[in-house]
Amino acid sequence: MAPAPLADQLDIVIPTIRDLGFLEQWRPFFQPYHLIIVQDGDPTKKINVPEGFDYELYNRNDIERILGDKAWCISFKDSACRCFGYMVSKKKYVYTIDDDCFVAKNPSGEDINALEQHIKNLLTPSTPDFFNTLYDPYRPGADFVRGYPFSMRDGKHTAVSHGLWLNIPDYDAPTQMVKPAERNERYVDAVMTIPKGTLFPMCGMNLAFDRDAIGPAMYFGLMGEGQPWGRYDDMWAGWCVKKITDHLDLGVKTGLPYIWHSKASNPFVNLKKEYKGIFWQEEIIPFFQNLTLSPDNKDVFSCYLELAEKVRTGLSHLDPYFTKLADGMVAWIECWKKLNP
Repeated sequence: MAPAPLADQLDIVIPTIRDLGFLEQWRPFFQPYHLIIVQDGDPTKKINVPEGFDYELYNRNDIERILGDKAWCISFKDSACRCFGYMVSKKKYVYTIDDDCFVAKNPSGEDINALEQHIKNLLTPSTPDFFNTLYDPYRPGADFVRGYPFSMRDGKHTAVSHGLWLNIPDYDAPTQMVKPAERNERYVDAVMTIPKGTLFPMCGMNLAFDRDAIGPAMYFGLMGEGQPWGRYDDMWAGWCVKKITDHLDLGVKTGLPYIWHSKASNPFVNLKKEYKGIFWQEEIIPFFQNLTLSPDNKDVFSCYLELAEKVRTGLSHLDPYFTKLADGMVAWIECWKKLNP
């Protein structure tokens, strides 16, 4: 059997409140890698991890011990807590997955090694500046189409690989309510680069990224207990990340790999979490679309801190929460720098 790719350079981050029996199905693909488990909720609860996995586990007590008076910037009682795992990782790459996601099958009935495909996406360039109509030109059996400028065929470094889901689609609460039985059964064999200047709704349940290139921007915000909205953690990170990758000339891919998303969350509970965001996003999206970062800022840290100040001045009229979120963004960067000197 071929050795697992990047086994010594990639961590798998899993947020959870329950035993991790789902790892048994992933064992053939995940066992060679180091896991970082971020336990949400009651820190006294014991989380059982199947034998044979190499892992470290952090609960709320650990987060407060490690981050001290800045621990508040990590969400509590929300899967947004996963970003603490990004911060404590020491590897170049991170893959994050939810504990209700299982191994999907391709149309031939073969198990999909999602991690292997993410690694392929990250190790090949992106094409954010000019769209290739045959999708990812670096995949076997594909290439640049006629009319694609030769000067652009080297592509750009890929910072993010955004995977998709079979079975339960990642819908918002209103869509869940009107389509309760809808399932995604379409396997589309494609990877594409999201064009420069285009935002997208990033989902955190099947996501890989180059931690060195974009990790400090992967902050999943303030969600969960005591916060006015939820289920926007990954999307918030995605909007921030996309503005910064565009600015730094990095690429974001979406498409393969698929995982099998097994469990639909309660749409009524989701609506309570989302309802402010459903209104707010109509202003937040134009805010990000119209935002430009200073050409003087040439690294993720300076870009992210500039973004935090723009959030403070540009979104706080919506709700005082955004002032607190901007403070959280700054605290997050301070914590990142402390743990990654």
